[in-house]
Amino acid sequence: MAADEHMTQNETHTSWGSSPAKKPLNPLAQTMKLQLNYDELTNCMRCGFCQAACPTFLETGLEAASPRGRIALMKAVVDGVMKPDQSFREQMDLCLGCRACEPVCPADVKYGHLLEETRDSLEKHEEHRWFVKAVRKVAFKEMFPKPKRMKLVGKLLRTYQKSGLQKVARGTGIMNLFPKNMRDMEKILPEASGKGVVETLGTRVPAKGEKIATVGMFRGCLMDVMFTQTNLKTVRLLSEAGFEVVIPDTQNCCGALHAHSGEVDQAKSLARQNVRAFREAGVDYIASNAGGCGALLVEYDHLLHDEPDFADDAKWFASRVKDVSHLLLEKGRLPEFRQPERAAADGRPFTITYQDSCHLRNVMRSSNAPRNLMKRVANVDFVELQGADRCCGSAGIYNIVQTEMANQILEHKMEHVKETNAHMLITSNPGCLLQMKLGIERENMSDQMEAVHIVDFLYDRIAESKPSRPS
Repeated sequence: MAADEHMTQNETHTSWGSSPAKKPLNPLAQTMKLQLNYDELTNCMRCGFCQAACPTFLETGLEAASPRGRIALMKAVVDGVMKPDQSFREQMDLCLGCRACEPVCPADVKYGHLLEETRDSLEKHEEHRWFVKAVRKVAFKEMFPKPKRMKLVGKLLRTYQKSGLQKVARGTGIMNLFPKNMRDMEKILPEASGKGVVETLGTRVPAKGEKIATVGMFRGCLMDVMFTQTNLKTVRLLSEAGFEVVIPDTQNCCGALHAHSGEVDQAKSLARQNVRAFREAGVDYIASNAGGCGALLVEYDHLLHDEPDFADDAKWFASRVKDVSHLLLEKGRLPEFRQPERAAADGRPFTITYQDSCHLRNVMRSSNAPRNLMKRVANVDFVELQGADRCCGSAGIYNIVQTEMANQILEHKMEHVKETNAHMLITSNPGCLLQMKLGIERENMSDQMEAVHIVDFLYDRIAESKPSRPS
């Protein structure tokens, strides 16, 4: 029986109303009962405010594809009313995890926590095929948590991009052997590097002028090999704004992909390592330049709340996490930002627009800071993107594992992007940045618009005292 059919037959028979006789819980339901916060399940008032904010509900119109519907399904399983079958898992997997439902929820239901706990329960009982097990093991245990291996991946990708192999792969048609989505992604990958921010700048960069505070830079895993220049510019931008920047070399992957993919134990292990690294560094703030990473970092206190040895330090850590835009705007001594006064190639004033990072907006609750910074840049027209607060379809690895829905969401997003007539589309998260680059490429708009990270946009427009780019 499909999940939406379950909703039709059972939505009035869960504990929100009169319940049918409960059946003995199967092993997965027992695990969910132990892991899910039952108070959060019952906090949902079923008001439906979340539906208008939910991308998958808006795309499908199915109750089961809304946060309210998924919570009802979770509760039906925990209460023994419904068996968690394949259709149940499909609805949990279909969720982007964008958490747009949380800011609009009058009961303040922590839907994101419920989703992660449900996915973790599902993963504990999932029997993957051998190749899926192998991929998950390599990605979640052997690559992302190991910075040296990530650097090696960066070196190999850089060799592919710079040695001519990329041109050969495209010219000979080898890329045609891969699915279209992978071919499109290969086209828009940024220039990789095997040399991260610590190898380039060291672990401490002094403030320019009088020091305001000491900031710990969270370098990330993919950010440090795929967006190295953005990391470097983040450090330099913070320095320009009066912060001494410390980059603890013992830090690791944030664990967001693990937490969102049912690997919560591994996410906790990574969190413990990061808490130790930044606590020992004694920083005043912890800066994140990736909305997806920041959203988990700021919730390390929740992730480690049941670990007495780390609970207090995790609270200390979470309370200091700030997105770089918020930190610059609220605490920094901002330099002057200026776009060259010449008009764009098409003769119009230089126009920019902004796509929100879902986790930055919905979890870190920082949607105004990036916009306020962009509006401070001289000689630039800012145009608000309709639906900027709606997910672009990236959502970590969602555009890889849920390609059809991700593409559908991106297609609708690009309709609004075109309406802005912007020369530059700016965002605050690497996944969003790649997704928007993908949309621009597919719409054949690369000669009219480029997508950039907000740090790159700001740093490249510092009017004076701009450091030279490293060789």
